[in-house]
Amino acid sequence: MSNSVTQLFTLYQWLIGGVLIGWILGRKLPAIVPYYLGQILYWGVVPIAIIAFLRKADLSGSIWIAPLVAWAAIFLGAGLAWMGLHWQSRIPKFNILPQSLPSQGSFLLASMVGNTGYIGFPVILALVGPKYFGWAVFYDGLGTVIGAYGLGVALAARFGMGKQDPWQLVRVSLTNPALISMVIGLMVRNIPFLPPIEQGLRGIAWSSVTLTLVLMGMRLSQLNSWHHFRPASVSLAIKMLIVPLVLGYGLTLLGLTGSPLLVLVLQMATPPAFATLVLAEAFNLDRELAVTNLAMGSTLLLLTLPLWLFLFGS
Repeated sequence: MSNSVTQLFTLYQWLIGGVLIGWILGRKLPAIVPYYLGQILYWGVVPIAIIAFLRKADLSGSIWIAPLVAWAAIFLGAGLAWMGLHWQSRIPKFNILPQSLPSQGSFLLASMVGNTGYIGFPVILALVGPKYFGWAVFYDGLGTVIGAYGLGVALAARFGMGKQDPWQLVRVSLTNPALISMVIGLMVRNIPFLPPIEQGLRGIAWSSVTLTLVLMGMRLSQLNSWHHFRPASVSLAIKMLIVPLVLGYGLTLLGLTGSPLLVLVLQMATPPAFATLVLAEAFNLDRELAVTNLAMGSTLLLLTLPLWLFLFGS
């Protein structure tokens, strides 16, 4: 337990420090800077980091459970959110959840898709280590990315009023650099590299973790909306509490334990993804609700991490 406390304390220093630096820079630097940093991370640094970490990751055993769990979490979150909306329609006086279709679309997306890359990767590397990083990559690449721009696009098109071509965003998921780098990483993970190349990959990999946290802080510094507190609270309770608890204990009953279980629970418990805001803007969903979910979820993460370590940490 003392080791877990030390890891958690180190992670908090890492998370808060990186995000705080990003927040300050986001307030001082031009608004275009986070965009370019995001492009550099998205297209270059993070894909290289995935290849580097996969070289040291343990891919044996039941790693293919990871994307299956990701899809189970997506469908469970969406199902619970839809049930809440359906229940509210039967009780007119119960008006906590959104009423309009665009707001309902944002509510559903926030309940099902997590930030398993920019937040999930640093959390897992700090609390679990590189050995089981492959589980996190499979969860994100074959679960979250495809879920966000697959099922997420379908829901956004159903509840939104935008004219964005849904197939264009579906193609985004299939050409996502993280997904492509995962495939490349699996192909070259057993090929020996020269020591300078290996050291360079590791340096880029660990630098990516810090840079992603700084980028998170810069993006959060640009979010000024905290409206829609009540519906955001419900979607976050579904996404960050109910789904990880239900599926986490379900996986325990199926015999999954130790670090792989903790990785999957931590990925399920991440705050809503920035993809929810991308889809909200593309399909004219409720942007303010999406923004509120992002801001509140990032804060809530600091309170829930000790719970997951206590319940599922080895």
